[in-house]
Amino acid sequence: MSNNADSHSGRIEGLDGLRAFAVLSVLVFHFWPSLAPGGFLGVDVFFVISGYLITTLLVRERNKAGRIDLLAFWKRRARRLLPALGLVVFTSIAAAWMVSGELLVNIKRQTLGALTFSTNWIEIVAGTDYFNDSARSLFVTFWSLAVEEQFYLLWPILMVGLLLIPSSALRSVIALVAAAVSSLLMAVVFDPQVPTRVYYGTDTHSFGLMIGAALAFAFAGAPKMLASRPWQMVRVPLGFLSIAGLIAMVIMVDSSTAFPYHGGILLASILSAGAVAALPGETTFFTKVCMVRPLAWVGERSYGMYLWHWPVLMIVGTAITSAPSGMGPGWPIILTVIVITFALTEASYRWIEMPIRKVGFRATWAKVRAAFGGPATRLPLPVTATICAVIIFAFACFGIATAPDKSQEQLSIEAGERLIAEQTAASSNATAAPHATGDEPQKDAPKSNFGPAWPAELPIPPGDQIVGLGDSVMSGAAEAIYDRFPGILLNARPILQWHDAPAIVQTMIDKGTMRKVVVMNFGTNAGFKEPDSEAALRSILNMLGPGHRVVLINTVGVSYWVPSTNATLLAISSDYPNTIVADWYSVIQSKPGLLHRDKTHPNDAGAIVYADTIAKALEKLGPGQ
Repeated sequence: MSNNADSHSGRIEGLDGLRAFAVLSVLVFHFWPSLAPGGFLGVDVFFVISGYLITTLLVRERNKAGRIDLLAFWKRRARRLLPALGLVVFTSIAAAWMVSGELLVNIKRQTLGALTFSTNWIEIVAGTDYFNDSARSLFVTFWSLAVEEQFYLLWPILMVGLLLIPSSALRSVIALVAAAVSSLLMAVVFDPQVPTRVYYGTDTHSFGLMIGAALAFAFAGAPKMLASRPWQMVRVPLGFLSIAGLIAMVIMVDSSTAFPYHGGILLASILSAGAVAALPGETTFFTKVCMVRPLAWVGERSYGMYLWHWPVLMIVGTAITSAPSGMGPGWPIILTVIVITFALTEASYRWIEMPIRKVGFRATWAKVRAAFGGPATRLPLPVTATICAVIIFAFACFGIATAPDKSQEQLSIEAGERLIAEQTAASSNATAAPHATGDEPQKDAPKSNFGPAWPAELPIPPGDQIVGLGDSVMSGAAEAIYDRFPGILLNARPILQWHDAPAIVQTMIDKGTMRKVVVMNFGTNAGFKEPDSEAALRSILNMLGPGHRVVLINTVGVSYWVPSTNATLLAISSDYPNTIVADWYSVIQSKPGLLHRDKTHPNDAGAIVYADTIAKALEKLGPGQ
């Protein structure tokens, strides 16, 4: 199949360069999301590589030995995957426990998913959101390992039957059909409110693996084509164009739109296949570029790097509490995380992964046991390392056993929701704001001149003239808001977006419960990325009309789109003289310690400042004319 491939290991020159591109794309996506909003597509490059490489190895084994030794294959996979995985899981849990118990919320579920390669389905059932959850879990990135391991488990069994088909072309067609079905399922099942279902699902996100497998079948049946002059002329341009296309997608694709799920991820997989296809054969300039030593070094360690980077980011980000919010982690965190990630990756690769891959679990365990009775100088795993492993495991077990069921931000949000329900029930008969004329229904508000929103002699309005509408940020700060504005009417609950708000406002207008001053804080999970969000805000402002005074609280969070969302909010506010933006974002940039660990919701101290920020905005807005 290839002049630059190791026939025993299946190693292909340049493939590590593609692995490096994949893992670095993911790292940039997590570290600097505004620079690479499509960096999550690096996972799909991995899928194509895995599908191609595993299928190639199994075809070679079948051709050489006349059969596929399934147990031997799975044993090799276990040697390759389990050592680093176990090290990362237990070390991360132990370190997280020492830094903050908040990092270990839902850790039992996460550990079960990680160690059984079922993270994707466990998190689907749990209803987590890979792209929008502000307090992502310690092992959130392990979903892709689960998809690959499920492929490693099932695909060799299916290969036993597929290899009975004499035509490599037909095998390739079957794999492509499977890829098409998976891609179609992703497009059909996709729900913009719950994109994680199709992103995590093995059924909806296995087309990259199948495309890689189809490529392997095609190459296995076309040795003459691979050696032909036309193919040699096409290879280099194909490789560079494929990489250029992937780079463009990493820079431009937005996970919050429908494009990735309606063909974008499929396109990235096809481009990945083009890059992989350019490697087998005589060494070319493209191959040499992919073999540049720094890329090869990263690619060889890409598995460990992918495992380590996210837990390290979560732990370091929690330990360094001064990190700003809004554009992803700050430079102090990023530099620290990079150094720690690369150091742990190299240590794991050199002293854990490679020794076990070479001699296996049993031989390695024998050396560990011998470490307690023989000369340590002759052993690759010294006694001190073994003792450290036992201590780490013990700390990890203790961390799992004592992990909290809910985070502090979740507890504060739930407490706020209960308080809002109690306050609303207690004041249900006194929440309607007085009408301007006394004989016109509130629904006619946009046609009326409401006059001053509050008495001109007061710097801010009394609470009984204010309505607060919002999502979990507002509900989490409910106690402080009630204390700052006694009598305020709050309607806030988690996950609400701007497109949910018009119906809430219209219902209040129809019921006569709308008040002269309206404070709104929506879109924490998606900003204006959801369809029609900008139009929804404008429709609300038009419904309320110029007689109302409106405070719009801008967004704080870790998503790359936060700054652009706040710019849009400010632009819309500038079109309505009766509105003002409460700059909560700038407050947090200077005082990030006012947030919970998720860098999105205010803590107890932050809730007080949040309410004061609203008050300052109201004072600046004034009662109007």
